[in-house]
Amino acid sequence: MGAKMQEFLTVAPFECAWREELRFREAGRGCVSFEAFAHNDVTIVFREEVGSRHNHYKMDNSPNYTIIIGSNRNRKLKIEADGKTVVDVAEVGLCCSSTFQGYWISIYDGQICIGKGRYPFQNLVFRWLDTKPNRNVQYVGLSSWDKHVGYRNVNVFPFTLHYNCLWKQIEFTDHNNSQADVDEETWEEGERLDCDEWGFAYFLESWVFSDIHFLVGGEEKAVPAHMVILASAGNFCSSSPREHIIRLPSVSYPILHALLQYIYTGRTRVEESQLGALRDLSLQFEVSSMVKLCEEAIDRFKLNKKIFDSGKNVELVYSSSRTQGGATFSSDLPIDTQKLKQKLSSGQYSDVDIHIDEHGLVARCHRLILSIWSTPFMKMFTNGMKESNSSEIYMRSVHVSAFSAALEFMYSGELQIADGDEMETLLLLLLIFADQFGVDFLHQECCKKLSECLSEDSVCRILQVISPLPSCELLKETCERNFSLHFDYCTTASTDFIHLDEATFMSILQHPDLTVTSEERVLDAILLWCMQANKICGWEAVDECAKSLTPEILFGERLHLLSDMLPLVRFPLMPISLLKKLERSSLSNRVPVLEQLIREAVLYSGDHRMILENKDNVRFHHRRSSYKELQYICDGDENGVLYFAGTSYGEHQWVNPVLSKKILVTASSPTSRYTDPKALVGRTYQGTSFAGPKIENGQTVAWWMVDIGQDRQLMCNYYTLRQDGSTGYMRWWVLQGSLDGKNWTDLRVHENDTTVCKPAQFASWPVHGPNALLPFRFFRVVLTGPTTSDSNPWNLGICFLELYGYFH
Repeated sequence: MGAKMQEFLTVAPFECAWREELRFREAGRGCVSFEAFAHNDVTIVFREEVGSRHNHYKMDNSPNYTIIIGSNRNRKLKIEADGKTVVDVAEVGLCCSSTFQGYWISIYDGQICIGKGRYPFQNLVFRWLDTKPNRNVQYVGLSSWDKHVGYRNVNVFPFTLHYNCLWKQIEFTDHNNSQADVDEETWEEGERLDCDEWGFAYFLESWVFSDIHFLVGGEEKAVPAHMVILASAGNFCSSSPREHIIRLPSVSYPILHALLQYIYTGRTRVEESQLGALRDLSLQFEVSSMVKLCEEAIDRFKLNKKIFDSGKNVELVYSSSRTQGGATFSSDLPIDTQKLKQKLSSGQYSDVDIHIDEHGLVARCHRLILSIWSTPFMKMFTNGMKESNSSEIYMRSVHVSAFSAALEFMYSGELQIADGDEMETLLLLLLIFADQFGVDFLHQECCKKLSECLSEDSVCRILQVISPLPSCELLKETCERNFSLHFDYCTTASTDFIHLDEATFMSILQHPDLTVTSEERVLDAILLWCMQANKICGWEAVDECAKSLTPEILFGERLHLLSDMLPLVRFPLMPISLLKKLERSSLSNRVPVLEQLIREAVLYSGDHRMILENKDNVRFHHRRSSYKELQYICDGDENGVLYFAGTSYGEHQWVNPVLSKKILVTASSPTSRYTDPKALVGRTYQGTSFAGPKIENGQTVAWWMVDIGQDRQLMCNYYTLRQDGSTGYMRWWVLQGSLDGKNWTDLRVHENDTTVCKPAQFASWPVHGPNALLPFRFFRVVLTGPTTSDSNPWNLGICFLELYGYFH
């Protein structure tokens, strides 16, 4: 089930209790349940590493989440991320008391859920999503404020298959809160085994799907089992192959039960006197890990005569170096997943054949394996449907590649998809399959991988697939935020966004993180979406169409949605010149809501009194994440981002930004008298300024690179260079952008460009295309071919660089 702490612990004021065993099996994913009594705040801290006793949450500078459950006086819930308060709400139904109260807190990739009661995933009270999640928190600390807090029954659970269903199915017996002492062995036998009752444990000694049984002892007690499990844990051979029976006349039932319980659950408990018999039975069936555990326990008893004479029960628990945390076939079970996958590929012991339309027979599977992952499969095989009595299943509307990948997952517990062009498509197909057949953990893994590979180019395609799926709410929120942050690019790089459903597109338009270079972009996107356009164009092109087409023809079935979407454009923030053009347009004349909004914006334009009167109206607020436009005017002007950095972004007189450490400039060759980073962004002409050659990936290159700073980005749409005093003029080079300084995107490629032809010459070029709408932190000019110099053809001789565009 997970780690369990000692029954009772008191934490002194301003301290924090840490235990090595109180940790998530998988970083960033887990759940802790506990009982606490307190006269002040109950505080739980989640860290990446174990802290010290005096590592109080208020003095913790390491990455962490802190959950503070308020006292009777304030009845508040607070959540802190790295010391910053991100949630502070009152009256959430959680408060402390002088008697023990049960709580649980789960974390899954930044989604924090908090509930009350002793049993996780029931009685959810509050949920919060961290849009920039810490996926490394793993250790759980129990802290306090200025009064003692008592904790007991602290349990840490992994996120495993069907835990949500598990807690609804098991009948629990609540304990009296006044009983602080609970017998450890009673808890181990009762609660722990109940919590592992799903997965293989659910089928322990069950006749459901069994294909072999043991006849034990002289009375020949029948004990059912499943060959696909037994064969993956040891070497079990039936003494009567045709009857699928294994006879064990000299073995008692408790010994066989202990071995089967170990195989199906990863743990068992026997009396000391039974260890020898259990070892012998394990040797017979070649369950090597159990043999080793029995021999180690026997040796311990021999060394300690006091224990030997006590007749105490012994708990045997499987452990492995495998790290497959979170899946049903995890390191907690003595199952060889390689053997299990061999049973899938060979069809050995299979009891159901899967056929897919147009592909015929695709797999010979085991009902048991499919059922422990999927409730729909379980019901299909057990509730009297035709599949319950048939050895063949015919499936429709299932993609064969997705089904094969899903089977690979269900037989190994790991999602293994190679990186490549088809990875995203396969993940989406797998996600649909997992949603359709309730394979929860596969669903979670697909969502996690899609989040990790999410980009501006893929977000529209992913949203189209997941928007109708209620189970993908978390991933959908992530995608909508990503789209909002890159709105310009997502609505101009392709027309994929027009296929988004109405609710999703409206949610993006109203997203608090919507980032645009101008409100004109929002208007363009709305018009294109309502037109269901097959190519990208601006509102002026749409206006040309409006001259010859009625709005009913132009916008079709989405015409009525203009009334809902156009008010989301903040027209009062547009330049008056643009508003005047819109006012004279055919669109304005033919779409009444547009005409009204433009007329109102023109009226407000320049009238500060009216703007102040409407200051609470969101249409008068600049978007929170809007970019500042730094527009190219002429060569050597003072409008670029590097000059702007030199003024501390408009706060002071200009100082060389390298000296003020606002930006960082590096070159392909070491800094020297003639390779001076300050010169590249200075305002004084430098006669000799070059970056020398370097070998990268087997190619000779030379480059200057600029880092505009952490948390700062530029959508570059223009740039300027200045030749130094040499006559080695560039002919082959490229301007590139990067977010991390490692992976580069070409912004403008120059091939045999003869623009620069004089010493000290300025030259400027626009950056066109979708990449001009991508924000980057790093920029570099890379020489990709020799210059016109005969003596030093790979010296990149420029003494000035400036970048323009939309700065954030």
